[in-house]
Amino acid sequence: MGEILALVEARLRTALGEPDARASVTFLGTDRIEVLRFQDSWSGSPDGGSTGDGRSAIGQDVVRYVTLGMSAQPMADPSALLADPVKGPRAELILTVRAGLADTDQVLRPLATLAASPQVEGVVVASGGSLDLGAPLWPGAPFRSVLIGESGGLVPDLELDAPLEPVRFLPLLPMTANEAAWKRVRGAQELQERWLANGTDLRDPLRRSVSLD
Repeated sequence: MGEILALVEARLRTALGEPDARASVTFLGTDRIEVLRFQDSWSGSPDGGSTGDGRSAIGQDVVRYVTLGMSAQPMADPSALLADPVKGPRAELILTVRAGLADTDQVLRPLATLAASPQVEGVVVASGGSLDLGAPLWPGAPFRSVLIGESGGLVPDLELDAPLEPVRFLPLLPMTANEAAWKRVRGAQELQERWLANGTDLRDPLRRSVSLD
């Protein structure tokens, strides 16, 4: 477990630079989950979702929160009678938001809660799925759930020795309550297409729900 997490952290440092803060959270009956924070000047849309407002994003400061610890154990199919201790998908979560607009540092524990969900609830976290906290991601946030984006953009997948599956770094796209309800009915692809068509800035921590008429 320690060796895998060391490789994961090395990949994060290569892709994102040095973290400027980190915190750890331990839930009863689970392994420790850390959350690393990276400051950056955003110059594109590498982690899934649209750039948003049509303006140049160069020089726009963003902060990225990345879990470390979720990938220590493979995620097990909840329908399986016995969990395989070696085989199964592995992942870490990435949340990117514009810096300085909201108290997003309060997302650390909620993010760790999401990362612990495979151990606590036996769910498999994968692209196109969603995770629901039942509470705001941070104080005053209009988001209580997230859509899981595609891996391989911002941080490349980390290959491990067989038979271990790669560690995938999955971007989280915050959803409002209306968007989450619409996604349950229409699916992840249609919601992402609606975001794209409306130029939604998915990294704006204060954004309103996209028009779903």
